Amino acid sequence: MKSFQLEQLRTFAAVVEEGTLEAAARSLYVTPSAVSQRLKAMEDAAGQILLQRTSPVRPTTAGEAVLRFARQVRQLEWDARQELDGTVATPGSPIPLVVNADSLSTWFLQALASLPPDLGTCFELHREDEQHSARLLRTGAVMAAVTATPEPVQGCSVQPLGALRYRAVASPGYVRRWWPGGPGLAAGSRAPVVDFDRKDDLQTGFFRSLTGADLAAPRHYVPSSGEFAQAIRLGLGWGLLPEQQCMADVGKGGLVELAPGKPVDVALYWQRWKIDSPVLNQLTGAVRETASTQLRQP
Repeated sequence: MKSFQLEQLRTFAAVVEEGTLEAAARSLYVTPSAVSQRLKAMEDAAGQILLQRTSPVRPTTAGEAVLRFARQVRQLEWDARQELDGTVATPGSPIPLVVNADSLSTWFLQALASLPPDLGTCFELHREDEQHSARLLRTGAVMAAVTATPEPVQGCSVQPLGALRYRAVASPGYVRRWWPGGPGLAAGSRAPVVDFDRKDDLQTGFFRSLTGADLAAPRHYVPSSGEFAQAIRLGLGWGLLPEQQCMADVGKGGLVELAPGKPVDVALYWQRWKIDSPVLNQLTGAVRETASTQLRQP
């Protein structure tokens, strides 16, 4: 395989990020014909198709490896320019990260806020379930992830962060309606439950561990962390909330814990590209420092 040129890598990343050749051409201040020629030259050099010409365009499996490489080169180029200039460089493309919704709403933004204001970079946050976020690392869509996957994705390093602890809770009115004798989850219960989305198996797994049975109750799907918690407070159903979102209400009587003494701990990990980037290094330090105080540690 022949080597890719720097302008080709920039073009490839732009096409994937912009979604079309025409939009990428505008962002690069070149003609669509020039973009098309660069992509053809890259595919000729690789000996295989790198882009699916869909709308928007998508990288093939081989293209995902090229996209990851292109973004790594871009980040290293920005780091070098900042170091050589001796000043904060003009912000480049935002650093893409993937974070699960509950971390995003409880502790992760504190890590970003703790970074020095003169760092000179921005971040693009993708929200994905912690069980599925590693997929975005594999495709090259993001540079780092908060994930539940302890095995490192190829080309990434992994570090444990701690565990996000959840409690099963419901509103007092909900408990009075469905369990007049007091809160109690039992096999065969038809008490409605709130799930984040159809990939969310936290409530199902908790119910099975508690009762030994499958959860067959009606379900609400509320795909936003804040609204998920609000749905439980309003009595739509029971569900598991991070301690940061529910224990104050439990203490005040605004929520009822359904299984005291039986929390659910979800271990989280930080996976990032293995490149020596000062920005990624600082970000990693900030994430680990914040997690050390906000998550349950061994």
